[in-house]
Amino acid sequence: MSVSSNRFLAIARLGAASLPALAMAIPDQASAQTVLPDIVVNAPSPIAHHARHHRARPAHTAGRRATSVATHRHRQEQQTPPPTEAEVLAAKNTTFDDARARIAAPGGAVPYTLNHQVIESMPQGTNATVDKVLLQAPGVTQDSAASGDLHIRNEHANLQYRINGIALPDGVGGFGQIIDTALIGNMSLITGALPAQYGLRTAGVVDIQTKTDAFNNGGSASVYGGSHGTVTPSIQYGGTVGQTQYFISGRYFGSDLGLENPTAARSAIHDHTDQEKGFLYLSTVLDPTSRLTFISGVSNNSYQIPNNPGQTPAFTAYGVSNFDSSQLNERQTEFNQFNVLAYQKSVNGFDLQLSYFNRISTLHFMPDTIGDLVFNGVASDVYRRSISNGIQADTAYRLTDAHTLRAGFGVTGERSLVNNGSVVLPLDGDGNPFDAPFGIDDSSARTGWLFSAYVSDEWKIANTLTLTSGLRFDDMEQYISANQLSPRISLTWKPFEGTTFHAGYARNFTPPPQVLAAPTNLALVQNTTQQPAVSANDPVLPERSHVFDVGVVQKIYAVPGLEVGLDAYYKKATDLLDDGQFGAAYVLTAFNYARGENAGVEFKTTYTNGNFRAYGNVAWGKQIATNVVSNQYLFSPDDLAYIAGHYIYTDHSQIWTASAGASYLWRGTRFSADFIYGSGLRADDEVNGIPNGSTVPAYTQVNLGLSHDFNIVSATKPTTLRFDVVNLFDTVYQIRNGSGIGVFAPQYGQRRGFYAGITQKF
Repeated sequence: MSVSSNRFLAIARLGAASLPALAMAIPDQASAQTVLPDIVVNAPSPIAHHARHHRARPAHTAGRRATSVATHRHRQEQQTPPPTEAEVLAAKNTTFDDARARIAAPGGAVPYTLNHQVIESMPQGTNATVDKVLLQAPGVTQDSAASGDLHIRNEHANLQYRINGIALPDGVGGFGQIIDTALIGNMSLITGALPAQYGLRTAGVVDIQTKTDAFNNGGSASVYGGSHGTVTPSIQYGGTVGQTQYFISGRYFGSDLGLENPTAARSAIHDHTDQEKGFLYLSTVLDPTSRLTFISGVSNNSYQIPNNPGQTPAFTAYGVSNFDSSQLNERQTEFNQFNVLAYQKSVNGFDLQLSYFNRISTLHFMPDTIGDLVFNGVASDVYRRSISNGIQADTAYRLTDAHTLRAGFGVTGERSLVNNGSVVLPLDGDGNPFDAPFGIDDSSARTGWLFSAYVSDEWKIANTLTLTSGLRFDDMEQYISANQLSPRISLTWKPFEGTTFHAGYARNFTPPPQVLAAPTNLALVQNTTQQPAVSANDPVLPERSHVFDVGVVQKIYAVPGLEVGLDAYYKKATDLLDDGQFGAAYVLTAFNYARGENAGVEFKTTYTNGNFRAYGNVAWGKQIATNVVSNQYLFSPDDLAYIAGHYIYTDHSQIWTASAGASYLWRGTRFSADFIYGSGLRADDEVNGIPNGSTVPAYTQVNLGLSHDFNIVSATKPTTLRFDVVNLFDTVYQIRNGSGIGVFAPQYGQRRGFYAGITQKF
């Protein structure tokens, strides 16, 4: 060691010896905010000791040097502003958010996550509805609002929505999106062989984490609109008061294209909608280990049912036998509200979330009595109401470094009412209708219960290998009683940095939504125009299935920012659940196929490089089923006979589905584009008489977006202008052609539309 090195070590020792005393001179407030790192000095070597003894600087010189260092650090601390109350509280809530994520970890399932910034960068941004955003995820198929808006892996419905880890109970269906995209912080679509904590709705889980960066006593106001008379003003505000964070938002949406147009025309006839949405989030830290959260959302929507001109009358009612179908006046209203109160506790490796939730959901379809009788022979006034209340408890405990145990339960009580007030025509002795309309009222009310419990273990066999296994028990007491014990197991392997393999198996139990399984009293409609050709009316059953899933996700280090994934799945089901629209009312009714199979492969890729982001997804899949075993009266005798002896495609099965998009931020201007592709949903093969034996034509829809932040009002509160084009090439395509099982009318995709908006932060 050189002499100069020895001199440096000697000075460091003397300086270190003086620092503790000097540090005591620093004010208590500063020391409480910033903890200085420990200073570690190695034991001196004999050479260094000899150099210090003969050539060390005087102690007062070393003391002045240490004083200078401490003074410099003190000045730095004085220049760094202390964290605000909101920042301190945000850090606490982040800790609780992490704990909640540990409770509901998806295990070996397949999450596809979109954060708020990614959603904002898409065409239309947060003005797009949740279902339109989800169409950009792998394996998600577009459908009409009457058929549920979208399908995950070719399943009809069977989709669960969660907000901050709490499952929302089923509503009564319909078109309304109760969740506003603007409140989303992160949204993950979880598919595959789900771990034991996920149940009942298992085709996919839409797990929404509310915004956590919106509590700094600020907000925004926005106005957006354009083609088809569309206008949607919105406002949101969030802040912090003491130990409480709050966020509130409201939105109105009005448009003359509320539902899909049944014709290829640019504008629909009788298709106006008015929609209002509101959302409230409150979160209070009770102490360092517990938090209380309240979430509430409401939506109130009204729709005109679009008309298809040129339809041929089939009946005479009230002396009318010639009715212009473009003048029909069918309408539908929907109301949805949910409330969630969640208590969270995290202490000594134990995490708990205990929640109470309720949901009120109503739907009312109002017919055009004369017009519906003339065209359909029946005019149905349909009212559905569901009031659900429940509790949910989820826990996670880190038993050892290798084992994390999870357990929980849920109980939901639902009171449902389904009322169908129909006006029908009687039949004479020869089975011919005559003009003497009369009313029939068929009502069904039920209090039903769902109970679930689970336990699972996450075992880190090695640093690269994790086994997740569990058991789940589900019990339903609704129109029928049934239960099932379901094993779940998955394996995650990370053999290399950036490589993740997963494989899993799940046994699933899926009860039908109670309002969709309500029975019909066929005796009331005998000898009327509503009398079905088939009299069988077996009750709707829960679906039981085996799901297998395997896949890999790989980061491509040769191309930084590029990640690709491949996933394959297979499902074998007994009493496969399906829904359909079997009348003019835009409501769904459930039924079962005795057996069903669902298989597919999904490819996904994302690429991020600075201000540029791109993604692409391609999925192949099919779902087939055979033998209708419930609500058989909904089908024609010929269709029932064919399905009993053959596997057919389910009406929502699409062979090829794809989506892709890109966005780039250049000098404050963001350019974005995305598209969706579908090979076509099913339609009847009229030539060969095969139900769902054909498809509608394939289609592609391309959308563009442009936005820029201007510092008009404030340098820190930007004004954002955006411009979007939906269906850039004005592609005319059918989502449905009016044929197929449970399909009542044709629906076309939206024609080209231009939209603009302004958002001001405050």
